[in-house]
Amino acid sequence: MDRAAAGTGATGCPPLRDRGALRRRCIPAALHWFIGSHAALPRMDDSFIFTIFEGLPRQGPGSNDCTRKAFSMLADIPPQPEILDIGCGSGMQTVELARISPGCRITAVDIHQPYLDGLARRAASAGVEERITTLRASMDSLPFPDASFDVLWAEGSIFVVGFAEGLASWRRLLSPGGYLCLTEAVWFTASPSPEAAAFWNECYPAIKTVPENRAVIEGAGYEVVATFPLPASAWWDDYYTPLDKQLDGLRTATAGDPDAEAQIEFAEREIAVYRKHAGEYGYEFFVLRKNR
Repeated sequence: MDRAAAGTGATGCPPLRDRGALRRRCIPAALHWFIGSHAALPRMDDSFIFTIFEGLPRQGPGSNDCTRKAFSMLADIPPQPEILDIGCGSGMQTVELARISPGCRITAVDIHQPYLDGLARRAASAGVEERITTLRASMDSLPFPDASFDVLWAEGSIFVVGFAEGLASWRRLLSPGGYLCLTEAVWFTASPSPEAAAFWNECYPAIKTVPENRAVIEGAGYEVVATFPLPASAWWDDYYTPLDKQLDGLRTATAGDPDAEAQIEFAEREIAVYRKHAGEYGYEFFVLRKNR
């Protein structure tokens, strides 16, 4: 099922005046990892960023195992929970949520319609399409009444609006005692190597340690139920390995296009930095509960 977002421009995004706002508001949310890295690049055609990630199993680190582990930590949810998947991308985790919670109803939101179309096909193949509704909308202006959902799910998307900002603005959407489950980039060390530190200072200087994020979470009115790091396999199996292969083909197809070549080179650099420094940073899954 598909619904059009109200109050947006012809592209599905609110009217914007500058490229910085475009990067924050009108990118496919699940691409935040790559987009953040591009803050330092010259202005270029953002549409190619969508192309880079189309057709991949995921648009960011994660796995069905991690999705299931996080969901298993939710206690006392209704037998038919209302779930909002924010920045769903092509929806691997959306379909997995529908599988593990047979009574749930999911609204899946992203700004890039081809990802939503891919999710619809994936849901139909899995036989869960009747319980998933897709909606094209910007995650910093979600068109839902207060207390509409029992669970908010945001794998790799809160970066787009900002960690503290997302915690604050999304909280109203939760019913009392509802859950927010999200992944966020974190430091695993207080002393990162110069190369890793330089890379992150360039692409996401707001990156924090897990204890620092816990303090932000608690200040925003949530209880931290649990946290756990995503394993390296959650980066490689459904994300970096297929992305690396896709970049090879795109490099040939876009030869002579300096904007596309710059974006491909930056994606390749991201993969190389992670290969060398995976123990220093990664994603942490945060399972949070709204304070009553």
